[in-house]
Amino acid sequence: MSDPRAALERALNPRTVAVVGDKRASGYMWLRNLSTFTGKVYSVQVDPRDIEGIQALGVPNYLSLREIPDEIDYVVCAVPRQVAPRVLEDAAAKGVAGVGMFTSGFAETGEELGRQLQETVAGIARQAGIALIGPNCMGVYNPRLGLRFSAEQPAGVSGPVGVISQSGTHAINISLVAAAHGVYLSKAISIGNAAVLDVPDYLDYLGRDPDTTVIAMYVEGVRDGRRFRDVLREVAQRKPVVLWKGGQTEAGTRATLSHTASLTSSHAVWQALARQANCISVDSLDELIDVLQLLLRAKPSAGRRLALLAQTGGQSVVLTDAFAKVGMEVPELTAESYARLAEFFNIIGGSYRNPLDMAGTVNQHPEHLDRIFAIIDADPHIDAIVMELSALFMARRWLQHPEQFADLVERLERHRARSAKPFLTVLHPGHLEAEVASLRPRLQERGIPVLPSFERAARALARVTAYQRARAELEAAPA
Repeated sequence: MSDPRAALERALNPRTVAVVGDKRASGYMWLRNLSTFTGKVYSVQVDPRDIEGIQALGVPNYLSLREIPDEIDYVVCAVPRQVAPRVLEDAAAKGVAGVGMFTSGFAETGEELGRQLQETVAGIARQAGIALIGPNCMGVYNPRLGLRFSAEQPAGVSGPVGVISQSGTHAINISLVAAAHGVYLSKAISIGNAAVLDVPDYLDYLGRDPDTTVIAMYVEGVRDGRRFRDVLREVAQRKPVVLWKGGQTEAGTRATLSHTASLTSSHAVWQALARQANCISVDSLDELIDVLQLLLRAKPSAGRRLALLAQTGGQSVVLTDAFAKVGMEVPELTAESYARLAEFFNIIGGSYRNPLDMAGTVNQHPEHLDRIFAIIDADPHIDAIVMELSALFMARRWLQHPEQFADLVERLERHRARSAKPFLTVLHPGHLEAEVASLRPRLQERGIPVLPSFERAARALARVTAYQRARAELEAAPA
């Protein structure tokens, strides 16, 4: 391929899109996904039974890509696998920049025919300089342009996170779950079998993309491990990279072969690679979203010493355990801090020792929370603050008296803005999900990280702190 970056740039930021093979049986899925696209959409379909429905959607239909009287930047290919080479030939003749090949049945089948067909379409794409995404993938999501591969994905609302995923389902889930937590994407690329462009190509692109400041990846395997290592190291020096490796077990590794035909190494090798490149390794979708929240909303800090603010004594104990188990520290505050807290802290049913049991101090006197924040923020023993928000005790009051919750949010946001130390909250428990879901966005839209459990908060903060520590050490090292 002559210039993959230029082809990717045009394919990921298209002005025109053509869908080849959308049909009534699928509910015209692709054309409906593209109903929000800000550019021009065309259809290619030869079956008269499907053409009628396409025209009813108001989309102009043609019998081949070559017939479309417009330049085409990006093509969605949704035809049977035997027809795919013809679509690539037409795309080459048309001067198409990129093809997202939804079509499956290639190397991932393990069949000789599937492997041959993949080699054929890949060869056509390379010869023509087409950025072939896939096959066996969902293709490109650009929310700013309304270019979607799922009708559930947000359109018109973009953010700073770029996503690369060898799974279409995970690409969709990342975009949807992230949005539910107020984290929005710049672009997402579902790459499937990665027959022409592999993970390093997309990583290199997002590493240079001005709309992307954080990169998240779901990867099962790569063809060229050495190149992936080199690109990962280079990109991770400039932008945080979060890596979710699929196929961490022997059974999971076998599953990757039938999913995307990916060649993978042991999980230990991938963990070592992540450490060497200083990217953040996570083990699940939940961990990925949690880490993204902290990277985007928490102030950076390499320190592990925490002040923990709990609502009850029992919660203060398990909150401390959760963070201590992942290597974080919960130190004593300074004598000066304790003296200042003793001036107003209610120790009947509470404690100002770290961790703080503070419900009796702040629930009736919310202004005391400002004093607690000021004291802890000035304490040299503390690097970051974690605060429990208990829906169990407070959700009903907050929902019945929204002005009280608004006041709390104002105080938290004011502290977050003033302090140089990371600040995050834990809003729980999960069995009150409806209440939590109604309250969470009001915190997140103010830039406050909101995690759903002590354990998830602890794992995310430990990972991000380790990343910041390693980054600081690299920056301090002599050139």
